Amino acid sequence: MKSFALSDARRDLPTLVDKSAKEPILITRHGEDAAVMISPSLYEEMIDAMEELEDIAAYDAAKARKEDSVLWQDARKDLGLV
Repeated sequence: MKSFALSDARRDLPTLVDKSAKEPILITRHGEDAAVMISPSLYEEMIDAMEELEDIAAYDAAKARKEDSVLWQDARKDLGLV
């Protein structure tokens, strides 16, 4: 990941936006990491992956509790949703 000082990023913002379509861009302030610029498509991929991991963790936690469970198709019938 390429790094740019905030002052340089301000000056070169249009160029950095173009570059962020290919790879994330790290913005630093006073030598410290301050922000990361990424493309909208990469952002969506990351959000989707994070949500998938959260779903897997919730499933694993529910299975670990070993409580009685109800299949979704049965719950829908019980609730009159079918």
